[in-house]
Amino acid sequence: MAKDLGEVPMVTEGSAAPEPWTRYKGWNKATWDEYNNLADTSRTPAPPAGPVKKVDAPLNGDAANGKKLAFDRSRGGGCLACHVMGPETAELPGNVGVDLSQIGATNPDEEYLFNYIWDPRAYNPESVMPPWGAHGFYSEQEVADMVAFLKTLKTPATFKNELDDPSKRPLPVEDRDWADPFVNPAAEAFDTGPELFAMDGPNGKSCASCHSDPDALKGWAVTMPKYHKGMDKMIGVEEFVARHAKATTGADWIMQTNENLHMSIYLRSLSNGMPIKVDVSSPGPKAAMERATKMMNTKVGQLNFACVDCHSPDKGANKWIRGQYLGETAGQIPHFPVWRTSRNEIWDIRKRLQWCNIQVRADELPPDAKEYADLELYVTAASNGLPMESPGIRH
Repeated sequence: MAKDLGEVPMVTEGSAAPEPWTRYKGWNKATWDEYNNLADTSRTPAPPAGPVKKVDAPLNGDAANGKKLAFDRSRGGGCLACHVMGPETAELPGNVGVDLSQIGATNPDEEYLFNYIWDPRAYNPESVMPPWGAHGFYSEQEVADMVAFLKTLKTPATFKNELDDPSKRPLPVEDRDWADPFVNPAAEAFDTGPELFAMDGPNGKSCASCHSDPDALKGWAVTMPKYHKGMDKMIGVEEFVARHAKATTGADWIMQTNENLHMSIYLRSLSNGMPIKVDVSSPGPKAAMERATKMMNTKVGQLNFACVDCHSPDKGANKWIRGQYLGETAGQIPHFPVWRTSRNEIWDIRKRLQWCNIQVRADELPPDAKEYADLELYVTAASNGLPMESPGIRH
């Protein structure tokens, strides 16, 4: 394939994704229009200049209810997602936040505790803790109840086993044979991909009509995404498949369709074992990296998380949020598209980015959004030099 995407036949008008865009079946159907998403960062109100509540008298919260609220997962994940909280800590707490097991023994200030739970941005605008009160998760009385519970915590946590202790929990190791279709259903694309490659489209042409030797495409996928000057955006493998197939064979293999996913896996598999080497120095990719770097640090959603809050080593990366390990950005991309065992389906990297948005309660964008294209470049560049291993298998 030509080095410059502008030299390759592509349908450049319109969307490469389903239109109108509707959220995937089985995903949270709520919308969060009052909070930032990656396309509109003007929604979320600015952090307060200081504490929002003055506490002149004891809050007199209900510690029992505060414990119930802190341990409840139904409102944004609860406190145990990030904190160990004493000897009665439930199973699989996280450790993104500090261990609060003995916070009550420090004679904590009620006003400080209340305001830190209500909106930690009053003390630290870049806090990885959500603004639980300011963003509507808890009422003032409920926050007062959680403060009362925190004041009761004076004893170190004890754990039944190492699995429950986030400081000793074994790190996840993915050692399944991702290339075996009996283990990884996405590996069926090794067979279906060549069939799609040779299949005539509506206009009577196939991929093989121009690419008689698929092995000649070896090494192409490790250079994607690439910049398309005419569209002024980065184009990943899945969007390329959609736009190139439509222009050459007439096939309507839009993003997220079975054909698109299987073809993208096949094209990547031709480069399996080769090091990823995306361009980030040319003008187009360089500008995309600058935009993506800004997005990585942009707080979005009701939970008010940025990508770096979970995937930067100086914040949440290499720690646990509940029982989920938060990996660094580097190493995330080589195995995509991936078979998600928890969903029983293949996900490309764009669907994973959409899922991240929904998980932090931010409205997602269509999979061909320019913002996701920039982030795909950023994540891929973080894995430059690592071997491609597609398709992966992950929980």
